[in-house]
Amino acid sequence: MLVAHPDASAILKSTFGFDAFRPGQAEIVEAVASGKNVLAIMPTGGGKSLCFQLPALMRDGVTVVISPLIALMRDQVRGLREAGVEAGALTSGNRPEETDAVWNALEQGSLKLLYIAPERLASGGTERMLSRAGVSLIAVDEAHCVSQWGHDFRPDYLRIGALRRALNVPIAAFTATADAETRTEICHRLFDDQEPDIFLRGFDRPNLSLAFEVKNQPRQQILSFAAARKGQSGIVYCGTRAKTETLAQGLREAGHNACHYHAGMDVDDRRVVEHRFNAEDGLIVCATVAFGMGVDKPDIRWVAHADLPKSIESYYQEIGRGGRDGAPADTLTLYGSDDIRFRRQQIDEGLAPPERKDADHARLNALLGLAEAQGCRRQVLLGYFGEEAEGCGNCDLCEKPPELFDASVAVQKALSAMLRTGEYFGAGHLIDVLLGADNDKIRQRGHDRLSVFGVGTEFDKRQWQAVFRQMMGRDLVRPDPARHGAFRMTEAARPILRGEASITLRKDTITKAPRRPAVKMLVSEEDAPLMSALKAKRRALAEDARVPAYVIFTDKTLIEMAETRPTTLDAMARISGVGATKLDRYGDAFLQVITGDAPEPIHPARRALAGRDAGDVFDRLMEASQELMRGDDGTGKYLSIPHTTLRKIAERKPDSLDAMARINGMNDQKVDRFGEVFLEVLREAG
Repeated sequence: MLVAHPDASAILKSTFGFDAFRPGQAEIVEAVASGKNVLAIMPTGGGKSLCFQLPALMRDGVTVVISPLIALMRDQVRGLREAGVEAGALTSGNRPEETDAVWNALEQGSLKLLYIAPERLASGGTERMLSRAGVSLIAVDEAHCVSQWGHDFRPDYLRIGALRRALNVPIAAFTATADAETRTEICHRLFDDQEPDIFLRGFDRPNLSLAFEVKNQPRQQILSFAAARKGQSGIVYCGTRAKTETLAQGLREAGHNACHYHAGMDVDDRRVVEHRFNAEDGLIVCATVAFGMGVDKPDIRWVAHADLPKSIESYYQEIGRGGRDGAPADTLTLYGSDDIRFRRQQIDEGLAPPERKDADHARLNALLGLAEAQGCRRQVLLGYFGEEAEGCGNCDLCEKPPELFDASVAVQKALSAMLRTGEYFGAGHLIDVLLGADNDKIRQRGHDRLSVFGVGTEFDKRQWQAVFRQMMGRDLVRPDPARHGAFRMTEAARPILRGEASITLRKDTITKAPRRPAVKMLVSEEDAPLMSALKAKRRALAEDARVPAYVIFTDKTLIEMAETRPTTLDAMARISGVGATKLDRYGDAFLQVITGDAPEPIHPARRALAGRDAGDVFDRLMEASQELMRGDDGTGKYLSIPHTTLRKIAERKPDSLDAMARINGMNDQKVDRFGEVFLEVLREAG
């Protein structure tokens, strides 16, 4: 197994505040930092941005980051600057002074990361500018946008390969979802069919809870789900623009802070929503998928789908926007027969070639298989991406396994009813036939004289609806757009109809959601008041700095503060997400919230070692130097060691008196008095 460059771990802690890499990150950082061409497929929220931001700090020159949305770029630049990294973006949304600052930093050679949109590559001046800027690496975020098979194709991404050839630098490409076709096209477009180092990292996001529910008063289902998470930031994805508006209104009427977002809104109005979502705690956005790749807020605590997504890739990208900070986040997806029918017709009525339609149906089948899963959802989801998993214990089906039954006979009856009525009807009429309903439509067509009339009375109407829905989910029947959505049988159903195969379905136990479930807390009841105080301090600091609250600290970092209650800068520095720059800027303020008192002043040399082993060594060296200021017997000439010198000794750990003497601030007199004692302190510290 590869180990990241020795500097990587130090930068990870000092700049980003993390003690260790997430699984898979170290190998990718090592490959990117060493100048290899890399394609990394990692789950949304799996730490992709760190895999190019950290190598940028390890390499000489500028790293150009090609990213698809202005909001995403601006958020990442703000976060990097808060961590003490020189970063900038050239976007159409820049103020003149922002653009001037980026150009000045490029000319001075101080800029480490430059973010640009792919559309900027259409300008011939961009390539000339980058060739003069000392670019040493190109990082491509959301690399699936280069592929016609990808779900967010952006034609300007096709220019990146030419830019790589012109600058003659390596490319590190990142995406969250890329199946075999998409990966092949990425390699063709970006790497000229030369095989890059490919990292297909585990797709598991164990902090996300997974749940699906059949639609049954869907508005109330969403309201109940939100009520259990009141005050927490969330997204509700909706299938139509109109639904985003009505559902946001319903949430506001229920006492939530909610707004809507869709592509039909004015550009300025959309930007207001994006800004509010980043800046405000607890805002809910009801949105179409237009509210997509630009979402970089790490502390979204829940994501709900009011309608079925179009594919399993889209589903996983969208729920992946929850819990990017690694803290728990909940997901819920509602679906019903109408959703399945709509998605099938959307594919069939599209203009794509037949092979693309077949692929799209297969992707939808995978999502429906997840919706109608009979065991652990995480096993089904990860299985789609080629991974094996144990039962997760963090999905609705692990929590409450579904009841199953042998549905072979029921499905045979349903298929027979379809065939004997000429495959000209949908579920409603077919259920009436199976139940033996007495109505004009059945009598006029003579369907009351069919052999299947009244053979399905073992189920009621709702249960038959569940059977037909699951048949659609298993792709045994499809709505035919040429026949106004009437069901037609697929080849997959024939073995069941002939009795050559059996099928097991779920018994649907549709129950109304509780009207007012208990609110899910981020921390224990005991720690909740401190958590609220920490969030209030974060919000005040964010408003002063005019940055989103999570740029100061994420929810996960505040949760750890509330639970561990650090009382010193050393303890604060060990909190995940507290790097050196943020400790210096905000450490005292948050310590005062936790302890109720302003922290004791600390010399800058000692402060710089907060949270490091060298800090403890510094303290012991300081104690020893104070004891020997006037020699062993207390009558000698007064000698003191500057704090900056003690810091160098604590960091460098000299192993001899000669090495000690070479440290600035240590003359022969000081080495003679303090040297042996200092060496003993260093030996004891290991």
